[in-house]
Amino acid sequence: MSHALKQVFNKDKTFRPKRKFEPGTQRFELHKKAQASLNAGLDLKVAVQLPPGEEQNDWVAVHVVDFFNRINLIYGTISDYCTEQSCPVMSGGPKYEYRWQDEHKYRKPTALSAPQYMNLLMDWIEVQINNEDIFPTNIGTPFPKNFLPVVKKILSRLFRVFVHVYIHHFDRITQMGSEAHVNTCYKHFYYFVKEFNLIDTKELEPLVSVWVGSDM
Repeated sequence: MSHALKQVFNKDKTFRPKRKFEPGTQRFELHKKAQASLNAGLDLKVAVQLPPGEEQNDWVAVHVVDFFNRINLIYGTISDYCTEQSCPVMSGGPKYEYRWQDEHKYRKPTALSAPQYMNLLMDWIEVQINNEDIFPTNIGTPFPKNFLPVVKKILSRLFRVFVHVYIHHFDRITQMGSEAHVNTCYKHFYYFVKEFNLIDTKELEPLVSVWVGSDM
């Protein structure tokens, strides 16, 4: 990680408290296993695969929380440059506009500025992953039937953060010398959602052109 990126990350800028896994729990051990695979430099396509003997929902839950934390930090590094003036619409270039909808204030898809959208998104995901009825932390507590649908919605919305950062703010990421870190995080995310079929291929189209000619 670049020195500049470390400085920003250490500020925890616009970053919600992390959802942490309690030491000694199964999720904590899975989290450590996932991190060890990444730190060992394993091929990301291999690193995302379900370890033998583990439950898929546990593996998915650990990664959703980790991606939330990482993507939250990435957005924090460029948030000063993502303003009502610079990004009046949450989008990924002229072809893709993302509208916000929830069960409370915005019952219909609503056009918002990127910073408004990001704040609502991070708040919404934080509520989901801290809800014991959706992401149970006690061993033996089963995941609810709607776990994967909720996960798919979380990940598809987190993908939009990547789209916005790559299309509108990657010059800032490059200036900070952080593109390798962001690219690795995106590849990890991409291989994971493809491995478990968690985002529709059509949803991934906005970044296809970004990776043309790459090793994706």
